[in-house]
Amino acid sequence: MAISEILRMGDVRLLSRADEVDAFDTPYLHELLATMHDTMRAHEGVGLAAPQIGVPLRVVIFGCEHNPRYPDAPAVPQTVLINPVLMPLGDEQSEDWEGCLSVPGLRGKVPRFDYLRYQGYDQYGALIDRTVSGFHARVVQHECDHLDGILYPMRIEDLSQFGFSDVLFPRKPEQ
Repeated sequence: MAISEILRMGDVRLLSRADEVDAFDTPYLHELLATMHDTMRAHEGVGLAAPQIGVPLRVVIFGCEHNPRYPDAPAVPQTVLINPVLMPLGDEQSEDWEGCLSVPGLRGKVPRFDYLRYQGYDQYGALIDRTVSGFHARVVQHECDHLDGILYPMRIEDLSQFGFSDVLFPRKPEQ
């Protein structure tokens, strides 16, 4: 198991556009993906982008069955997405709470497109082409923002809807 340090907001490496992957099914790519999966699981994440662990490549992973950080979220299939292209389907957007492993302990309400088509490749170079909505669309947009040097707080329109998770969502005392 290889767990990498996750870069945190303020690290300049999170603010750059990542490079395209030009070779698939390589030992390096498989090792990178294994490290990303181990790191995401260790931090109970729903997704992770390669730049978050200091690798400036256009690679994201995401997916969850059930996640304690998003207990009401529907399942999202485990996906490796390389060199993604996102195409919003319509202008409809919704705001919802997001968090990020690179912005630990904070949450903010972020507008995202409701309906999305995305394309890219898996680790073997096979084409992925999906049309998604809701939480799945939100996760893809969030992770792919990392590939362009965008962190979710940069998208928050109302900073009164941004703060520490434990203050925004205090736990109820157990009975």
